Amino acid sequence: MIRRFFARIRRWPWWVKSISLLIGLGCAVCGAVAALIGYSQTQTNSSGYINRWFDERDQRDELATVQREPCPGAPFVLPSDGLIGLLWRDSAAPYNVLRRHTGIDIFGDGQLGEVPVYAAFDGYLTRRPDWVSSVIISHDDPLHPGETIWTYYTHMASQDGDSYVVEDFPPGTAGVWVEQGTLLGYQGNYSGGRLPVGLHLHFSIVTSEADGSFKNESNLDNTLDPSPYLGMNVNIDGKPSRPVRCMVEN
Repeated sequence: MIRRFFARIRRWPWWVKSISLLIGLGCAVCGAVAALIGYSQTQTNSSGYINRWFDERDQRDELATVQREPCPGAPFVLPSDGLIGLLWRDSAAPYNVLRRHTGIDIFGDGQLGEVPVYAAFDGYLTRRPDWVSSVIISHDDPLHPGETIWTYYTHMASQDGDSYVVEDFPPGTAGVWVEQGTLLGYQGNYSGGRLPVGLHLHFSIVTSEADGSFKNESNLDNTLDPSPYLGMNVNIDGKPSRPVRCMVEN
């Protein structure tokens, strides 16, 4: 029977064989993608909390982190209030174990342009001329004095490009001193024309090039675990529960 089956296949026209091959390859790719997504979800606990945040609005107070002062022994303040949904190195969708999240996403409870975003630490703020929703601040690393690190804040605009960065920091701003707690802007849902995203702030800590400039924030290897700077466990490796709290209580 098997021999007759393959003999029949050999008699198929070339175009039927080609289509069959493409279908087979497509199925293999789909299977590999499904396996990648499935495995990635086993490495995170974030998706359930994020779904609850958007589906059960009356439960938001139970999920939100509000921390306006630095946690004990930590130098940074949490830059915005809300659900700390995606964590550093997170593999929850739309990320995966091959492309992990480079910072933390804080989902605010409010409308576009209403949830404040603050500077996590003292430093010099830059906003490149083409940045619609982002600013970045250079700091002398409080945990490693003499080294320069950067904190990056983005999604501070509406989906259609209406910026929520405060007017004090227009595009082209370079090296303006700001203190910890300075208002930088407000949470938005800007994604640069890509798929829509919910209201949130993306915050990350970026390392420096040899000349002191910031590296490409989209590369995980160019970012640092924010946990010791915030005094909170925001590394997905530990699958922390939400809301995230200070690791050392007052």
